[in-house]
Amino acid sequence: MRLVVADTSPVFYLLSIERIDVLPALFGKVLLPEAVRSELLHPKAPEAVRIWAGELPSWVEVHRADITDDGELESLGAGEREAILLALSIRADMLLIDERKGANIALKKGFEVMGTLGILDRAAERGLLDLRDALERLKATTFRYREEMLNALLAKQNRRNHS
Repeated sequence: MRLVVADTSPVFYLLSIERIDVLPALFGKVLLPEAVRSELLHPKAPEAVRIWAGELPSWVEVHRADITDDGELESLGAGEREAILLALSIRADMLLIDERKGANIALKKGFEVMGTLGILDRAAERGLLDLRDALERLKATTFRYREEMLNALLAKQNRRNHS
């Protein structure tokens, strides 16, 4: 089984669009560092996110990240930093992360990286969700995106559906 570590953002947005169910369907188990769980439990997080993080499903495991001095990670937020450190310490296969700087560092450290849009695309490819609906729901959140990225995903989906 592949070892997958998640940062806050993909979990937060999948919860926000009510499609967190795609994570266990795609990856089985997902590991969260403690900092990510703390961010999901933050008092300013939406109630549904806090409830989920307070009563994690069986397919989620929270782990302590080994904190090391890695200057490359200093500019990252706690969630991104701990997600990369946890991935390093357990030799994870993939890191679920949206933040560009953190994703670039993870790629340099040899991890496969997938963000929220990649997760939704893979889920749609496997017939787990309607991509157009998921993207419309995502647009109603604070998720930052470029319209051409969404259009490219939808065009890719259309090609898959007509091939």
